[in-house]
Amino acid sequence: MLQPLSGALLTATGDLPRFTLGTVFTGWSLEPVPFVLTVWVAGLYLYGASLLRRRGDRWPVGRTVAFVPAGMGLFYFATASGLGTYDTTLLSVHMVQHMILSMLVPMALALGAPVTLALRTLPPRPRRWLLAVLHSRVAKVLSFPPLTLLLYVTSPWALYFSGWYTATLHSAYLHEVMHLHLVLVGCLFFWPIIGIDPVPGKVAYPFRMLLVVLTLPFHAFLGVTIMGEETLIGGDWYPNLHHGPMGAWLPDPLDDQHLAGGLLWGSGDLVALALFGVLFTQWVRSSLQEAKREDRRLDLLEARERAASQRAADAD
Repeated sequence: MLQPLSGALLTATGDLPRFTLGTVFTGWSLEPVPFVLTVWVAGLYLYGASLLRRRGDRWPVGRTVAFVPAGMGLFYFATASGLGTYDTTLLSVHMVQHMILSMLVPMALALGAPVTLALRTLPPRPRRWLLAVLHSRVAKVLSFPPLTLLLYVTSPWALYFSGWYTATLHSAYLHEVMHLHLVLVGCLFFWPIIGIDPVPGKVAYPFRMLLVVLTLPFHAFLGVTIMGEETLIGGDWYPNLHHGPMGAWLPDPLDDQHLAGGLLWGSGDLVALALFGVLFTQWVRSSLQEAKREDRRLDLLEARERAASQRAADAD
């Protein structure tokens, strides 16, 4: 028999109004950890970009847009908007948050190339430290593509089919750690695949695209599994919410869990296909640049041969 929520849990969850699409954009809450991280990380990035501009160096605006409003903006949106406010109330809301933090945020951060920016702006000693980290054995292991793929596809299984997710519902600290974990694992997977920064683990474009394709069945299988699961993820947390003031509008926990699985399945495929498009565009641009370099090399060889022939003719 389900027990009513304790006073502490009611305080943590709150008496929230009915969740709607509009609530995502109006139900903001000031969460200290996401706020501090967003301000500091985005601020440091903007400071580095401004240093380059002040000394006359160019830094692509697109990278700044990708990192600050897209990457860190999505991170704050996922954790402090209505998604963050309701992520312990509805599993389906949490699943949308999960996909943003584990896929969209890492992709955008990688496109912003913060490591390249740091290498161009840091003083000599910190730059040497960063290079030492990038060339360390630990970095090479953590960016090894088969390992990052394994971590990326197994992490959600460990989260939802162990006691970890239930523990995050009862602990604000573990809840924030989970958010950071999703971003970190996503970064380990996406950073070498995007391949703008000089990080270890970078592979040729065909293999990068193969890694992205390999994630599709794992997302689909996990989503379908959650949709067909009859045991509630989170234990009695979501059913217990029905004993509180939100019981009048909360959906059936099992129905909401099935919706969460469908969202994971569909959104995972869409984001992976979007990344596939990004990689294909990068591959085409890289091929065009390589063709231009080869043309310049051949032109230089031809010019040298003409000069040598001219000198030989003049000698005769």
